[in-house]
Amino acid sequence: MIVFYRLWQTMNNKKVSTYFLREKAGIDSKTIRRLKANENIETKTLNKICSVLECRLEDIAEFIEDDDNK
Repeated sequence: MIVFYRLWQTMNNKKVSTYFLREKAGIDSKTIRRLKANENIETKTLNKICSVLECRLEDIAEFIEDDDNK
């Protein structure tokens, strides 16, 4: 499963808010909710986030193996 814990750490380190993401990356509040819940996100959204935060994908997302797949 892909989780977005690193996104919140990166945002904290860069001192940006979800409001910043919504305004600068054009991400709506529904997408923010999906990120917080580690739900499916389109790759174009991840691209927007990385561009706005000037970071790499591994700075915002991480793969963690599901217990179901072990």
